[in-house]
Amino acid sequence: MSPAERQAPQLRVQRWIGVDGGNLATPIQLSDLGVGPKIVFAFQHWCRGCHLHGFPTLQKLHGALESRGVGFAVIQTVFEGAHENTFEKLRINQVEYNLPIAFGHDEPPAGAAFPTFMEDYRTRGTPWFTVINANGRIVFSDFHLDADRLVAELEST
Repeated sequence: MSPAERQAPQLRVQRWIGVDGGNLATPIQLSDLGVGPKIVFAFQHWCRGCHLHGFPTLQKLHGALESRGVGFAVIQTVFEGAHENTFEKLRINQVEYNLPIAFGHDEPPAGAAFPTFMEDYRTRGTPWFTVINANGRIVFSDFHLDADRLVAELEST
């Protein structure tokens, strides 16, 4: 999907909830998402575009691809509005959009300007989709993802 593929960095997000909303004792790693392609969705609770476009796109992708071995993770990248984009909001969004996916909460580490996912994956805001192929290469990373096109591409491989 993108001519500028690069190796996906390991996730450094420390706080996660599992598919049932419970706190996870250990952070999610890319390998926890399976051996196939992976889709990571970055959002903020207060992001209007995340609710209007991002989450509905994620629902469509998850519904079409989860049974085909595509792994999913959702990360709240708190680069602003920490008072509103809290860890507790993860479960609210997980339930509202009926997404049985691990949700992470990524605030900037001490002394850093941006959350680890934004730094490592060079994202520029939310909603943000990152697609990683089965070889661990980032093949898409941007605001707007054409869900129908991605589903068609992954179903043809």
